[in-house]
Amino acid sequence: MRFFTSLALIGAFLLCHSHSEEKPNFIVILTDDQSWVGTSLQIDPKDPRSKSDYYQTPNLERLASIGVSFTDGYAPAPFCCPTRRSLLVGQTPARHLYQKDQKSWPTKYRKQLSIPRMLKAVDAHYVTAHFGKWDSRFDGVSPEEMGYDVSDGKTGNDTGGGKGSGGPAVAADPKLIGGITSRALTFMENQVSAERPFYVQLSHYAVHLDIFYSKGAMARAKARPPGTKHTMAEFAAMTDDVDRAVGEVLDKVESLGIKESTYVFFLSDNGGREAIPMAPEAKLPLNHPLRDGKGSVYEGGIRVPFVVVGPGVKQGSLSRVPVTGLDILPTLADLADYRSPLPDSLDGGSLRPVLCGGDTVTRARPFLIFHQAVARKAQSAIREGDFKLVKHWEQKQVELFDLSQDRSEARNLSQKMPDVRKDLERKLDGFLSKVGAETRKTMSKKNKASASP
Repeated sequence: MRFFTSLALIGAFLLCHSHSEEKPNFIVILTDDQSWVGTSLQIDPKDPRSKSDYYQTPNLERLASIGVSFTDGYAPAPFCCPTRRSLLVGQTPARHLYQKDQKSWPTKYRKQLSIPRMLKAVDAHYVTAHFGKWDSRFDGVSPEEMGYDVSDGKTGNDTGGGKGSGGPAVAADPKLIGGITSRALTFMENQVSAERPFYVQLSHYAVHLDIFYSKGAMARAKARPPGTKHTMAEFAAMTDDVDRAVGEVLDKVESLGIKESTYVFFLSDNGGREAIPMAPEAKLPLNHPLRDGKGSVYEGGIRVPFVVVGPGVKQGSLSRVPVTGLDILPTLADLADYRSPLPDSLDGGSLRPVLCGGDTVTRARPFLIFHQAVARKAQSAIREGDFKLVKHWEQKQVELFDLSQDRSEARNLSQKMPDVRKDLERKLDGFLSKVGAETRKTMSKKNKASASP
């Protein structure tokens, strides 16, 4: 036991203090619309409500058992397109998608430092790939334009069986999970064979509607009794299918012998939906105990499963530090030893200290911002420490919550704690003004057609 403990300590020391000549590999697995409670991983050991009471995801549990789980993991946005853009460049959508100057931002966005560009600046031997849902709406920027070597192209919801595709139904390759995974595994094999470091992102269409699933997954789902908040066997089967793909990636990392040089990040692009068509009636909301869901800046719309695995990361560990998909780019830059200054426009920070067991992520600002407007209902949120302020622009409504005591955001403290409310609202308004964010819903006919979730 002491021997293995020593190895873990040595690994953590190397992760925190050294920069190896061998560049690490990075894998990002991004699911779609997967709720914070949409898996069988109990994200918070102190809260039995922080998992599904029906869906089974043993491979996500396996991932957590060999890495660190974050109780307070966030997507950059409560919708998929802004999150995907934000993850790529480490910037909140307030800077690029929800701008007052919508005509100019696409050109500026194409010039941003992206994950592929950053890694190639570290080492020209890096090979980068994106498989699955790209969903860069409004301007049609391609993966190759943002620096990727290999991709599935300008894919969107319809590519992987979006709403109106005919589900729930059995499919030979439900939500294209098998194809995405197969291409990623082949890509990994090729780079290991060529002795080249790699970055690959698997952006799954699951568990976005419509619902498609395999026969085997459906049989396993029907063999279990439904829960009180999750009741639909078809959705449970689709969740099972994407989880099995996670297991295939972990198996490949092990079989290729690259576990000691590879980091895996798992998260969802936004919170879960609040309703599933044709689902049997449930006694509790789908995202219970979180408030609301996809499309909302309350916790149900932005808090997501978030797990990181890699060399030196303590196995089976837990962190309550708030983290976000915006942190992935600066984390990779830190781990890969990117030597140039990162852009001032980055809103994320390196998770490296937290992966080493620390409790601080250093960002340009000591708060997280969530914002949407233009083609969406204008709403914003800011979280600093345990306090979170939610602002609805059209209604001119402001709410304040203490998430350490009220994860469900049921108790508005804005009247009881006016100084905290004023401080957070001032910081939120100041940031949005500084970056030129729109705070109204001003949807053009073109963007209206593109805004469907």
